[in-house]
Amino acid sequence: MLTLGSAIDLAFDKDLDLVLMAAQATPPVCRIMDYGKFCFERDKKDKEAKKKQQRIEIKEIQLSCRIDVNDFNTKINNAKRFLSEGNKVKVIVRFKGRQMTHIDIGADLLNKFCAALTDTGEIDKKPVLEGRNMTLFLVPVTNSNK
Repeated sequence: MLTLGSAIDLAFDKDLDLVLMAAQATPPVCRIMDYGKFCFERDKKDKEAKKKQQRIEIKEIQLSCRIDVNDFNTKINNAKRFLSEGNKVKVIVRFKGRQMTHIDIGADLLNKFCAALTDTGEIDKKPVLEGRNMTLFLVPVTNSNK
C-alpha cells in the first residue's frame, strides 16, 4: 500500500497515469496504467456488446372486418416474413361506423389470423379492444417451442 504522493511519483516515473478505480472502497483503490489505452479497450468492448445485441422492432399489420381472402393471405404472408426476421407483429382490426356493433367478427378474424400463424408465431398479448381498434401482439416462436 502506497501513499498518494509516492503513487503519483511512481506513475510519473513510469510515464503512466494514476487512475482511481473504486472511490467508495476503504482505502480507495487506484491503478497505474495508460488511461488512453484503458478508454480505448473499454469503448471497444462496448461496441462489441452493442453489435451482438439484437434489436426487436414492432411491425404493424392493419385489417378491416370486411377484408377479402386474397388480401388476408397477403397480410398473413407479410406477418410470416416479419416473424421469421425476429420482429414482433402488432395486428390491428379497425372498426368503422356501425361495425362497432359486430365486435365478434373482428375477434373471429384475429383468431383466424393467429391460427394461420401457429407455425411461425405465438400470441404475446391477447386481443384487446381499445376504442375502435382491437389489437393483438404476436412474437416469433422460440426454438424450445418448435
